[in-house]
Amino acid sequence: MQKKISTLQYIKRYLKRCITGPWSLICGLSVTLKYFFNPKRIVTEQYPENRKTLKMHERFRGRLEMIEDEEGNNRCTACGMCERACPNASINVLATKNIAGKKVLGRYVYHFASCTQCGLCVEACPFGAIQMSPAFEVATTDPNDLEMILNKKEGQG
Repeated sequence: MQKKISTLQYIKRYLKRCITGPWSLICGLSVTLKYFFNPKRIVTEQYPENRKTLKMHERFRGRLEMIEDEEGNNRCTACGMCERACPNASINVLATKNIAGKKVLGRYVYHFASCTQCGLCVEACPFGAIQMSPAFEVATTDPNDLEMILNKKEGQG
């Protein structure tokens, strides 16, 4: 059931909107005018003109990357904790066995197209072998570029 509105209530609502509407417009324009007359206060990054000097925040989560030591080896032991923590199966850890029969990382496949950059895989990794990179220019026209093998050497121990 709809409640009927009297003519007097309708006129009151209309007049209230006639006053609050222009007031909100003036408030919004005042912010715009402050930035127009004092451009040093602008916090907007002028991308891509400032591409060389632009630094992302420390908490920015870009694509996934493996951490390597001085010798070029990564810390991943193919435990699969990151793969289990990923909510949309963006990570595939394919383990192999080395000559001694020990389980080692064969291929670490990362599907960037389906990744939500949530960071759950990084938090789940007990060895600190992966991190979210600060790279933000990852656009491509080839969908095959979005499937990456992150470990450089296969079958490393």
